[in-house]
Formats: sequence, structure tokens, C-alpha cells
Amino acid sequence: MRLGRPTGARTREQSSLPATATASILAVVLLVSGCSAGADAVPSGGSFDFVAPGGRTDIVYDPPETRGTIGELAGPDLMEEGKNTALSDYDGEVVVINLWGQWCGPCRGEADDLEEVFEATRERGVQFLGINVRDPQKDKAQDFVVDNNVSYASIYDPSMRTLIALGGNFPTSVIPSTLVLDREHRVAAVFMRALLSEDLLPVVERIADE
Repeated sequence: MRLGRPTGARTREQSSLPATATASILAVVLLVSGCSAGADAVPSGGSFDFVAPGGRTDIVYDPPETRGTIGELAGPDLMEEGKNTALSDYDGEVVVINLWGQWCGPCRGEADDLEEVFEATRERGVQFLGINVRDPQKDKAQDFVVDNNVSYASIYDPSMRTLIALGGNFPTSVIPSTLVLDREHRVAAVFMRALLSEDLLPVVERIADE
């Protein structure tokens, strides 16, 4: 059964959605099969089933009781050696999860917008959590954080193993992607493209007010 009824979505020309759904599904299958056997793979354990009707890039899951939860999400902190950062660190808070890489032009473009929304909503019980992917050179990813004045934490995940927590249907080949979780850490919205602050802020504020 698919959890979540997407509503109110819109598509932009700057969407970074893959050319075909088949390619995305294949990428996810390969990712899961390649990572699930690893000793540090993260079990999914969630009920979220990603659905994007008509290839939409902006998906809202409403009403709240139909939302699914992602699995256990945790990994090494990008900036603090020896620290583990997890979604469970933000119990009871709205969490905005952003998948990014320093090699990704749209990620650079949206970095200041994400930081702006974080600063505008953090006092309302909103946290941001980045997941840095496909960056084998950790120092370059750290430079991205410093150069763009990103103040929220990111999990360092060059192999994308933590993304198993998003379920087998989530198109992990689309970077950047942003998920907004409500206070019960259910998936309330997904954006499969680079964002401006005016795109994200109203959604985060609405979910924070639920």
C-alpha cells in the first residue's frame, strides 16, 4: 500500500528530474543491492513510499495521517570528526533534509536560500539536516560548507548508504533533493529540484504550525 496522497504539486523548467523513470528505478535498485550487504548499511524500517504522479517535482503529502515515515537515518558528521549525526537527534522537531554534493551546480545555487529558511524558522522548532553524497574528497565537501556559510549539520555519505532509509522507490539519482518531515518525522513534502527561499519557506512554516 502506498502511503501519502500527493497534492498541490507544480513543475518548474529547472527541474533536475531524470530523463526516464526507468533509469531512476534502476539506479535505486543498484544502490540498494550494492549497499545493503555492507556492515554499516542503514536499515530502512520506514513506511514512506515515494510517489510522484505525472513526473512532478514538487510533491505534498496530505492529510497528515496519510504520511509515511522514513527509516533510521544516521551517519558520520561531515564537519566534526568522530561524531555521529542522526535524524533521531531532532525528536519532536520539523526536519528539512537536503541531499547535496559540492560538485553539483544547483546545490551551490540553493545553499544560501536553504540557510535563509533555516535561520528564519529555527526558533519555531525547525531543523535542517544535509546529506553530502558522491563526494569522495571530504575536504572539498567541508570547503563547500565553509564557503557557503552553512550552519546546520550534514551527514557525510559519499557512497549514499544512508539513503536506504528513504526507501527503494526514492530516486536517489536526483541531486539536489529536499524532503520536509513533520514533527513526527513523517514525510510531508518532497522537492526534486533546486529551491529558492520563497519556494521552501511557506511549506516549512505551514508544517511547523500543524
